[in-house]
Amino acid sequence: MKQLKHIEFIRNNAAQGPVICPENTAARINKISDIRAVVFDIYGTLLSSSVGDISLSSSNNSNDALRFSLSNQGVDVLSTSDSSHLNHLLLESIQCFQEKRRNEGICYPEVDIRQVWKHFLGELVTKKIITPLPADLDIEGLIISYECRVNPTQPMPGLENTLSELHRRGLKISIISNAQFYTTMLFDALIGKSLNELNICMKCAIWSYVLREGKPSKRLYELSAANLFKFYQIDPNQVLYIGNDVRNDIWPAQSVGFKTALFAGDKLSLRRRKDDPQCKHIEADIEITQLAQLLDCL
Repeated sequence: MKQLKHIEFIRNNAAQGPVICPENTAARINKISDIRAVVFDIYGTLLSSSVGDISLSSSNNSNDALRFSLSNQGVDVLSTSDSSHLNHLLLESIQCFQEKRRNEGICYPEVDIRQVWKHFLGELVTKKIITPLPADLDIEGLIISYECRVNPTQPMPGLENTLSELHRRGLKISIISNAQFYTTMLFDALIGKSLNELNICMKCAIWSYVLREGKPSKRLYELSAANLFKFYQIDPNQVLYIGNDVRNDIWPAQSVGFKTALFAGDKLSLRRRKDDPQCKHIEADIEITQLAQLLDCL
């Protein structure tokens, strides 16, 4: 029941308005042969988000959103010198968990945001910044409430039809995403279908919060390649990966042998990384401004 409530909340707080393509951006399309699997990024590729990515990776966290979300869960913010900097305290908690992973040898650490929020709320209670937590606190609902306020999402145009046609053509479809526990719920909320119903292969999907390691780590792409070969005997050079970020998506995907498509259809999310010395010369095999353009390439 809680999950249905969470899905309804996401649906009612979705982003509004058109997805706008960056200026002076044109598709670069050509046929790519012998593709058996298509793997997608989520934020900025399948879904448009207000910050262009998952919100814990951005600096757009909002103090007002935190106060409002806490209040809706029956938690009052007290008047202390720290109460005006709740967003900074949350960011400190995120960085604390990221640093633990760095100390374990992970170059691109990820967190499970539920663990972060438990720590964050505990600190607020200890410092008497908030009232004691209700016994029945729905921490996942609290996180989703906050996320929807700082980073509302909506489907990219053509998402459902494109996935349906890829499946009809016999292609395997999967995911590699910097994500959190609520990410899969976004599809139920915004499209009315689960990832399974959208023909996404969940046994091949790679989620950063599960691994506690994020993009652009090559390991995520290696695991995806291993899964596709294990379950379907698909080689890396038979995989087309689509993402909006040259550094986080195209660069590591190419490093494991995937073909690549840069999604350049949303000005909020497109990251060409021309100032990054490690990947400024990286170029995807194709560049699309609409998801449906993939169908002309396969």
